[in-house]
Amino acid sequence: MRQFDVLVVDDEPLARRRLQRMLRQLPWVGAIEEAASVSQALDRLAQSPAHIVLLDIQMPGGSGFDLLRQLPDETDPPPAVVFVTAFDDQACRAFDASAIDYVTKPIEPGRFHLAMERARKASELRSSAQRIAELEEVIASLRRAAAPPPQGLTELWVKTQGQYVRIAAASILRIQAERDYARIHADGREFLYNASLTELERELPQQDFIRVHRSTMVRIDAITRVGVGPFSSLTMVLSDGTMVRVGRTYTATVKARLVQRSR
Repeated sequence: MRQFDVLVVDDEPLARRRLQRMLRQLPWVGAIEEAASVSQALDRLAQSPAHIVLLDIQMPGGSGFDLLRQLPDETDPPPAVVFVTAFDDQACRAFDASAIDYVTKPIEPGRFHLAMERARKASELRSSAQRIAELEEVIASLRRAAAPPPQGLTELWVKTQGQYVRIAAASILRIQAERDYARIHADGREFLYNASLTELERELPQQDFIRVHRSTMVRIDAITRVGVGPFSSLTMVLSDGTMVRVGRTYTATVKARLVQRSR
């Protein structure tokens, strides 16, 4: 059975002892710490985080609400809090402070056990959520580490006006077929490249570019909008405002790639 550690915060020694006796009757309660003030409770929590905190409201040097306000933001998961107090007019405020339950003194054992069971379940759910989040982060890290490096050309050298200009693949918005050549649109300029569109489709990073028409290829990150026209035809708007028509035979592939990128 999983054990849950508890911190008892109350300025009255007799009240702390009685709560500890009742806690020891619960088989799932692990370590039990105690504190007589807000400052002591913060020190205990810093040294040994508790799953559940039993908290009095009125104490010298600060109230139970003061303790909750001073809990570090990085406390994750935060402890499940049950207020145990003689003041029965603070229930609304206690629940506003995200308390799990509110038990008034003198404590009735059945009511106390019910509150503790609620706190145990809440703490279990918070711990599970934290473990799931940690596991998801580990899986994401492993996937990033295992992902193959980008394949394809990262730059092109284009001859223009008697000199060669370097074009980064990441700056290319679209490429249009022009007979045996390809017209490259990048950084607000146009360049005629001595290769066919089919050749560039093979050589540029396939994860970054997509053929959308027999005469057009675009960089996926440059797509800002996709519209649906008559007979389910698609049109794209690129980041420079250019509208590009998607060929009918390319529609299914384009839809599949866009859905994949959105996940």
